[in-house]
Amino acid sequence: MRPPADPPAAVRASRGFSPVALLRACRPRQWLKNALVFAAPAAAGVLGTAAGLRGALVAFAAFCLAASGAYLLNDAADVEADRRHPRKRFRPVAAGLVPVALARVAGVLLVLLAPAVAALPGDWRLPAVVAGYLALTFSYTFWLKHQPVVDLVAVAGCHVIRAFAGAIAVDVPVTSWFLVVVSLGSLQLVAGKREAEVRAAAENATGNATRAILAAYTPAYLAQVRTMSSGAMIVTYCLWALNDHPGGPFHSMSIVPFVLIVLRHNLLVDRGIGEEPEELALRDRPIQLFIAALVALLTIGIYLP
Repeated sequence: MRPPADPPAAVRASRGFSPVALLRACRPRQWLKNALVFAAPAAAGVLGTAAGLRGALVAFAAFCLAASGAYLLNDAADVEADRRHPRKRFRPVAAGLVPVALARVAGVLLVLLAPAVAALPGDWRLPAVVAGYLALTFSYTFWLKHQPVVDLVAVAGCHVIRAFAGAIAVDVPVTSWFLVVVSLGSLQLVAGKREAEVRAAAENATGNATRAILAAYTPAYLAQVRTMSSGAMIVTYCLWALNDHPGGPFHSMSIVPFVLIVLRHNLLVDRGIGEEPEELALRDRPIQLFIAALVALLTIGIYLP
């Protein structure tokens, strides 16, 4: 199937730049990923303190700025390819609602502002982590996204850095359990996203032209990566949750919603849904209920022993 006639051309002819379009180009929905910075402070039991909450919020703000800046620069660099994509052509930069030059300027400003915000608490480590995140993001944009398998690890690594930044922001140690679960969970999400993209490209005559890396993958391979990572993650989480915890049985009980989240995500990906993982958390009611149950059980176990 070929995509319909290019509507962005009509949009460019009928509309000019607006601040709302620039905000959309910053992809505020993607900020949901930055909630990972709250994971380590919450698991360590310090999110309820003023210092812990303040540090986590600073990290969240810094990563929102860094991510939006990177998105703007990425959209400016990929504007022509995005205009050939059936879905990405509606992005504000590709649709002409935000001029490419403005996207570049705004992107640079946000990228420079992110480490400055991270430095507000006076600790050099958080700005260094933000800088590392930006370095990995731009390495992915201009090189790593063209390298099969490595591109999966690079995107997953961005999620892991977010979680690590939360621990740095509140000065708590990162346990091996936490690191392994976050790493495997990130790989599962990225593999599911890429699997959905490969399937969509197979249904679209111009799919491989817009994302050449997709031709290097098959749905079966990505499903295998997703299954492997989700299985290993469940085992790791169960081993951690079944250890003795001062909060009583609530950690063990959290295994049930945790497994349900993983199984629900795999089901949705198998149905062809998952190209935008954050949309699942925002729209899929079962996943929302499972996440709420998981958070409630862990909160009781950690904060009300």
